[in-house]
Amino acid sequence: MMIQSLNIRNPAQFSKVLMPLFPSEVRVAELRLAGDTALLMPTEALCLGESVDKRRQEFAAGRLCARCAMDAFEIHEFPLLVAPDRQPQWPPTLVGSITHTQGLCAAALGPRHSLAAIGMDCEVVGHVKPELWNTICLRQELLWVHSLPFAEQEAAVSLIFSAKEAFYKCQFPLTTEWLDFDDLYIVASQWRGMQEQALAEFSVNLTRRRKIEKYTNFPVMGRYLFHDPFIATGVVLPS
Repeated sequence: MMIQSLNIRNPAQFSKVLMPLFPSEVRVAELRLAGDTALLMPTEALCLGESVDKRRQEFAAGRLCARCAMDAFEIHEFPLLVAPDRQPQWPPTLVGSITHTQGLCAAALGPRHSLAAIGMDCEVVGHVKPELWNTICLRQELLWVHSLPFAEQEAAVSLIFSAKEAFYKCQFPLTTEWLDFDDLYIVASQWRGMQEQALAEFSVNLTRRRKIEKYTNFPVMGRYLFHDPFIATGVVLPS
């Protein structure tokens, strides 16, 4: 039987580290533990179906982070269900994004009256293996990566991968359009290596026409930071 979260403290917490990725009206919560499915609301738990344990824990962690962030907007005990396209069904007044990687889950939420969409991604630096770099990076991105000191190249590819993931998450609720890695070109305009928690910017450029051009001008700017062992990226589009 599901335990109502009103009776047990939510283990997710507001994230001082990740908050600077976004404008001041956005709230970010994180969880570095496995998500406890017993803390899901009954209607949320129904969304799990026959999911494997790993997926169930990720789903629960994302919902707990989102619930913590929603509290900042005075929205309490809102069941975060799943739309037919697998996107979270946010409250009507909010937009948001959820990310999870090994050892970290986070959710970012902001007011719909000022933001059209949010995209956030976190990755473990170095999890993108060199044999995949050609799949993720364009030729000009790889030229930049290989121009860096060898010790920084894994981090640079992790940034490119995470930035593309964050932008994809940002644009999909608006366009419902799938993007490939080669649809996007990332430029790290303020590369500082893996300097811990040093906030910097990147730009997102399109390599071909896509639906998102109806909603924003390019390049789109995003923010990133490294916090050992992760790279975190954030993108927002104004209303």
